[in-house]
Amino acid sequence: MALAFGAVTVSACIKETQPKSSYATSEQLGASATALEAAMAGLPAQLTQSYPILGSDEQQETDIAYPSFMMMYTEMLGDVYPGGSNVGYDWFRRFNTNENQGDAYTMIYIPWRALYMFIKSANDIIGSVDDETASETLLGYAGMAYVYRAFWYYHAMNLYEPKENPYTDVSAVLGLTVPIVTESTPESEGKNNPRATHVDMVNFILSDLDKAEKYLENFTPSSRLYPSLAVAYGVRAKVLMTDGQYAAAAEYARKAIDTFGGTPVTESQWLDVNTGFVKENQAWMWYTTYSAESMSNLANWIGWISGEADWGYSSLTCPMIDRGLYDRISYNDFRKYTFLDPDRSVYAYKTCRPEGWLDSQVDYLSIKFRCVNGDFNTYTAGGVCDVPMMRVEEMYYIEAEATGLSKGVSEGVKLLNNFVSTYRQSDYNCSVSSVADFEDEILFQKRVEFWGEGIALFDAKRIGQGRYQSYEGTNAPGDAFKLNCDVIKPNWNMVIPRSEVNNNNALKGLNNPDPTGTVKPDLTW
Repeated sequence: MALAFGAVTVSACIKETQPKSSYATSEQLGASATALEAAMAGLPAQLTQSYPILGSDEQQETDIAYPSFMMMYTEMLGDVYPGGSNVGYDWFRRFNTNENQGDAYTMIYIPWRALYMFIKSANDIIGSVDDETASETLLGYAGMAYVYRAFWYYHAMNLYEPKENPYTDVSAVLGLTVPIVTESTPESEGKNNPRATHVDMVNFILSDLDKAEKYLENFTPSSRLYPSLAVAYGVRAKVLMTDGQYAAAAEYARKAIDTFGGTPVTESQWLDVNTGFVKENQAWMWYTTYSAESMSNLANWIGWISGEADWGYSSLTCPMIDRGLYDRISYNDFRKYTFLDPDRSVYAYKTCRPEGWLDSQVDYLSIKFRCVNGDFNTYTAGGVCDVPMMRVEEMYYIEAEATGLSKGVSEGVKLLNNFVSTYRQSDYNCSVSSVADFEDEILFQKRVEFWGEGIALFDAKRIGQGRYQSYEGTNAPGDAFKLNCDVIKPNWNMVIPRSEVNNNNALKGLNNPDPTGTVKPDLTW
């Protein structure tokens, strides 16, 4: 259903970017170091807030803060399908089927507003710290906020900067990202705040990271709920990959690994029935977390993504992996066993559910994201999870790909083989020699490694790899999902909400084209 929006200018009116939440302004924060500390403490909670954009009185179940991006990106990739009999309860499915992607739909409005809500929180903290007079602690808070802002502009750049494709004409907006709003952007500027060019956006993000690295060099956050120097290096590596600065990306990915000092998730951790991907561990560089007091039974991460949970929508939609992706995973790769094989005897699956439950579930069901401590009944217990935002594994993949693209495929293959054979599949041996095959293999590994975390979408868009969801034996649950796209899915070029365009003269005539219906289901099979 389309939603009519009021005249709220997100790209400029900083006060309005959090319509359903109450946070201190930069002026209030500047008056008190205690208030600034409290604002920093509120950032993790903001990332798991239920209905942060529309509020509970206008419930939209895709309105779940950071996890909404994880689910949205996985759907856009076509890596997850609703496998149950209630496909309609998968409110994220339109991102998969390329339906209702126009500028007047609620699902398109929510991510835009969420991005600028997160950016506003960073702006308020940055604007409250005087770089010349602040203490080392306050500069550390500013450093974390700069990472936070850079991270969200990285997302915005990748979501909204269009890539050429056969389905929509993006020639008028090539190289354009999103309007930049900083702590010093006046509200009046919002009426004419243009989309920044790719070059300007990259330079802006990297300048934020310059400051973050400076301020975090001698400051250690109280926990990994907040971005550290290692995370700043990691965000820079991601941005450099997007910009094609591969040698530098490899350098910063390695700096992130070495500075962080953690090690990848182990097999036992990956498959743990009580803590698998719901409790932080030595591999998680940055994460956020849920609070039982503030979460909703429908708008929460585990209620969407866990095949074992008995609350939310997952028990109705039964999230499963795309069969084509699953079939490509080796049976010697332990990551395969977080999805149910049609032949259940290939692995001794373990679940928190009663004996026999697994046999009654749909094939390819995901049990990667477990219920906390095995509690599949109570959302305020089993759903009070940690949510990964950056894992050290991502840096290993960036280092391998960036090395292959800057020093030659063979050098990148060496790094990829070393990582996968050491941590995931002992007999793994990639032997590709072309850039295209190398990038395809890296992307495949990231789709498996970060299934449900959404990390691989921007890589797929960067290399322009097509999506093929219609093939013999596909487990796509209906014709609408059976899209075969050369290059990219057109809705990877997300449109800016109509309300924003109407209130920002600089955006008129410069929105990304509506991709809805531009790809028809391929029913060859």
